[in-house]
Amino acid sequence: MEYATLGGGCFWCLDAAYRDVSGVRQVVSGYAGGHAQNPTYEQVCGKKTGHAEVVRVGFDPEVVSYSDLLRMFFTLHDPTTKDRQGADVGPQYRSIILAEDEAQMETARAVMAEIEAAGIWGAPLVTELVPAGAFWPAEPEHQDYFRLNPWSGYCRAVIAPKVAKFRKSFAARLNPVGA
Repeated sequence: MEYATLGGGCFWCLDAAYRDVSGVRQVVSGYAGGHAQNPTYEQVCGKKTGHAEVVRVGFDPEVVSYSDLLRMFFTLHDPTTKDRQGADVGPQYRSIILAEDEAQMETARAVMAEIEAAGIWGAPLVTELVPAGAFWPAEPEHQDYFRLNPWSGYCRAVIAPKVAKFRKSFAARLNPVGA
């Protein structure tokens, strides 16, 4: 298994989408890219730890490639807005890729160049690309949040439409229903 660590706004959205992808074996919401040791949700939301809300995706590269996970990532959030995704504002919501090694760094650079060249977003990407450091799993209540809280206002208003669009766009890459 290999890992991709990605932040694109609230981690609940990325978590919900990646859980459906064929070849994804594990999704853990957490914090990365900051300086505090073992931060809490409240500390990260306080904007003083330097951490972003991220997901750490464990995947089988024989089934889904890192580059494909990145292409999906760039459809799940707006990578042109600094420290913001919709109403979620702050450095913890920044667009960030934390590369595990030089191969991931090169792949991320190539995919970002591909996205820029295609003009998909109509504005320059502000996604940070940095080496992975420590990853801190979020508290249990943040894991698989969408599935466990489908009727919450945030899930209905923000996550559900993103997941529906993602499922439509990547239907051929998703696990069969009930898998």
